[in-house]
Amino acid sequence: MEETIRKNTVKYQKLLQKYIETQDEKSLYDLELISKAFIKKNILPEELINLHIQAMERIYPQLLEEYKLSMEFLLEATVFYGLALQEVDYLRQEKDVLTSEISVAANMQKTLLGTQRPEVSGLDIGVISVPAHQMNGDYHHFTKGSNGTIGIAIADVVGKGIPAALCMSMIKYAMDSYPEATMSPNKVLENLNRVVERNIDPSMFITMCYAHYLPAESKLRLSSAGHEPGYIFRAETEEFEEVRAKGIVLGVMPDATYREYELAIQKDDLIIFLTDGVSECRDGDRFIETEELLEVIRKYIDLPTQELVENVYQYFEKLQDFQLRDDFTLIVLRKEV
Repeated sequence: MEETIRKNTVKYQKLLQKYIETQDEKSLYDLELISKAFIKKNILPEELINLHIQAMERIYPQLLEEYKLSMEFLLEATVFYGLALQEVDYLRQEKDVLTSEISVAANMQKTLLGTQRPEVSGLDIGVISVPAHQMNGDYHHFTKGSNGTIGIAIADVVGKGIPAALCMSMIKYAMDSYPEATMSPNKVLENLNRVVERNIDPSMFITMCYAHYLPAESKLRLSSAGHEPGYIFRAETEEFEEVRAKGIVLGVMPDATYREYELAIQKDDLIIFLTDGVSECRDGDRFIETEELLEVIRKYIDLPTQELVENVYQYFEKLQDFQLRDDFTLIVLRKEV
């Protein structure tokens, strides 16, 4: 830094004197080159001001005392400015590092928590899950049991960011340790509850719904741990039924038990699972009503389920000016036979 200042001291003085005497545009161009050299070496603004003061004193030894005092005042001002600039630069570098790390973590999360929609004869499945930010605090998962059952999990961490993502990874790998989709929904939640209660911070907890669809019996069995109510659209009556299964959220009580519910599913009925990022979308400062959500779903009810969930998402994304306030996960299943 000192070498850069020393090399440019005489050059700066000559350029300054030439510009004062002639107002030559070339002097300004050459000054720009000096400034770039200073910036490249991270030389602070007060160093440049100090260089200017020294140059003026050599060119005009009889400078007014008031002028000298004004330049000293300016020098002090730029010292504070320079310190703030250094801090901003440091924070910008830290932000870039953090952004990069979060991007890596988000990609890892997609890999670790990725799940495939199962191909099931007679069942049309649509799913969309979009994080409000880089990390997704929602989780969904499908399993296909050897007995033909389909396991559907949907969960939401109360808390966001990397801690939420870590919690979801724990849930995913705990579920992977269970024998396919043979465990009943209430037992799945009871086992997960013990895992969560022992391993996550008390300030965090998880809502979750776990369901089994039994194609051979045309039945849906499910249990809920404080999760958003689901819905069934009955094709015969063209009406929605709320599925409000009760149960305490995961991670609060170590010995919590969960009730299992059973529902009969008929041809062309729709089963709807969602997180609160769907049910609590906002229109400005106003939360949408349940009836509004169901009317939007009804609007696209005749589409294949994947097109249905994508259209519902696009509707609410537009409603929120393309700025999601919460993670958005919607799963829809239609019994086709």
